[in-house]
Amino acid sequence: MNRKRIMALLGATVLAVSALTGCGGGREGAANAPAAQEAAVEESTEVATQDAAAQSETPATATEAAGSGFEAGATIGVSLPWLGTQNWKEAETMFKEQLEAAGYVPIIQAADQKVPQQQQQIESMIENGAKVIVVGPIDGTQLGSVLEQAKDAGIYVIGYDRLLENTTGVDGVVQFGSVKTGELQAQALLDGLKEVKGEGPYNIELFGGGPADPNAPNFFKGAMSVLQPLIDDGTLTVVSGQTDFTQCATVDWDNAKAQARMDSLLSGFYSDKDIHGVLSPNDGIARAIITSCENAGQQIPVVSGLDAENESVEWVWSGRQYSTVAKPTDALVAQTIEIINSLRDGKGMPATDVTADNGVKEVAIYELPPVVVTKANAKEVFANDPSRLELLK
Repeated sequence: MNRKRIMALLGATVLAVSALTGCGGGREGAANAPAAQEAAVEESTEVATQDAAAQSETPATATEAAGSGFEAGATIGVSLPWLGTQNWKEAETMFKEQLEAAGYVPIIQAADQKVPQQQQQIESMIENGAKVIVVGPIDGTQLGSVLEQAKDAGIYVIGYDRLLENTTGVDGVVQFGSVKTGELQAQALLDGLKEVKGEGPYNIELFGGGPADPNAPNFFKGAMSVLQPLIDDGTLTVVSGQTDFTQCATVDWDNAKAQARMDSLLSGFYSDKDIHGVLSPNDGIARAIITSCENAGQQIPVVSGLDAENESVEWVWSGRQYSTVAKPTDALVAQTIEIINSLRDGKGMPATDVTADNGVKEVAIYELPPVVVTKANAKEVFANDPSRLELLK
């Protein structure tokens, strides 16, 4: 019996899982129909099977059928893109701690932003018998072949933080809402401009993240959905005229490249103007932008950010950086391990009604809500994060 037919036969028996609510979107995982008697399922005719599948409330694109599961002490692979920012370092530590606490044997590797190295590391995880491989891709379009090798070997593949594109070799992706993140960054920029700079119009510039990261254009897309109407009506002026993602992207999320671009923008367009605000896609780039403005003798503009890195949390608290967006790594790791546990227990991939087209298939997305952090709400946001709370002094 093929896998699709098994999915249809068991569609009414899959257990409901915890719903996930997207920030501002009120998204929840769809609950599945109650379990049917196993004997009745086995005796069903093809017609009855098709009818049951048609009545199932679970989207087929978002749920994998329950399988036999695997042993409690299984090997789990985690492939990270690099350890060059705080969130990825946290992920390495938290995956090790939480996987070991759950009884698994983790293999955790980082690829130093080198795609061939990441491909080789995933191949090694396949050879070492991993039952699940979690992948935070360097480039979400470049891992299709090795991920399909994993699927052919019966291994589940879960994307972490970034979409795995142009491959059938992915079962689901755990991430924070990327378009929503961009919307929050843009709204924080607008709020900060009004609070810090007074009434407009305002001179601003736009920065995007690394073009190989599938989240980066979505951050920018979300931000521009908020900013473009105000650019059109003259409230905001992008003095350089650089408003396309390709013009604003920062290759490899490299802070030095961002600072060099900001230096060039200031010398080329702001010799006789003040810059009031900058859309920044993450905290490292935000700090590079602020440093560039200080070096040029500009007053610090209102600057957005992302990841709630310790240094930027301190800068937000001191008023140097206006905002960041928190995407708690512990929550992302915990959600990933919850899915792994479901697979171990033979329950398959949990249900979700959020999907994304990766170019060849609809991929189930397990989406968590990002949160804007400013000085006004920092203590509230980090109330349960002692290490970051300690920075707010």
